[in-house]
Amino acid sequence: MEHLINKRVKEIEISGIRKFYNLVSQYKDTISLTIGQPDFPTPQHIKDSTKLALDNNKTAYTHNAGLLELRTAAKKFISKYNLYYDEDEIIVTNGASEAIDTSLRTILEEGCEVILPGPVYPGYEPIIRLCGAKPVYVDVRDSSFKLTANKIKEKLTSNTRCIILPYPSNPTGVVLSKDELYDIAQLIKDKDIFILSDEIYSELVYDYPHNSIASIDFIKNKAIVINGLSKSHSMTGFRIGFIFAPSYITKHAIKVHQYNSTCACTISQYAALEALTNGADDSLVMKLEYKKRRDYVYERLIKMGFEVEKPNGAFYIFPSISKFGMSSFDFALKLLESKKVAVVPGSAFSIYGEGFIRISYAYSMDVLEDGLNRIEQFVKSL
Repeated sequence: MEHLINKRVKEIEISGIRKFYNLVSQYKDTISLTIGQPDFPTPQHIKDSTKLALDNNKTAYTHNAGLLELRTAAKKFISKYNLYYDEDEIIVTNGASEAIDTSLRTILEEGCEVILPGPVYPGYEPIIRLCGAKPVYVDVRDSSFKLTANKIKEKLTSNTRCIILPYPSNPTGVVLSKDELYDIAQLIKDKDIFILSDEIYSELVYDYPHNSIASIDFIKNKAIVINGLSKSHSMTGFRIGFIFAPSYITKHAIKVHQYNSTCACTISQYAALEALTNGADDSLVMKLEYKKRRDYVYERLIKMGFEVEKPNGAFYIFPSISKFGMSSFDFALKLLESKKVAVVPGSAFSIYGEGFIRISYAYSMDVLEDGLNRIEQFVKSL
């Protein structure tokens, strides 16, 4: 009966990140630098509020779009980025992943094209293809991993429906400046093209404030902003994300969301409410620590002779391994087998990630030091 399975589902694959992560589990005593899972515990006040919600029997459905008070808190929280939305322009989702899925299913149709940078987080392409649309990758390896207006212009066609801006970037940690965002906005100002701006790492930008393309007045009406609490508040398992978009979009996106999941987990919504009202600065301590780790990992890699862009956001770094003359998968596998250190092959992030590896520094300094010592020993043996 497998021949009756949806052809598009059969053609997509499990994320390369997860594939390699699952492979790692077969090796004992391995240092894993693979997953973007904050190593900080969820702040205690958020956990306490979750228990209180249970004790107070806050276990029923909420409004499909989420608790009104949570949407109000999210509205206030995101205003720090000069983003202003009404409560009916906000949908609370089951993580940023569902927010991306809901948004793309709302705006895409058969034959549409979606422009996105390569290398890029592998969670976009499968959804695009399931919608019957076509991902159009832009090779950004020669522009410091930045999707620029000039590069986008080369890929625009009459079928272009959406441009994805995943910044701060997974896997590179690169961000776009205010001027770079403005150039993109100017490019599509008079075109019927949406922007999907995935800003899940917005609270983890290190050297200057985060900028959102949706803060540009003349482009806001075309923009869908994705955010959430997984990375900023170390709440990955709570699965709380947000869609921020003009009401003409959210009034349709809410239908997709409703039939997909009815509403986000109620207990998690109360935890999120606590995070946004009494924990607005929870991410600051984490950000300071991540910045120290970034500087340490970057400096170690440079001393080892790697070519690498210094990340300015998220908690990933993406060094080139092309000079070692092997594929990223082979490099990662040999590193795992010989030194028991796990990194993610760049090929997990599209064909444009080949020749690189992704290292997550969402780990303690002790773990990073040990892992990098082993990587240094490995490259010296090549």
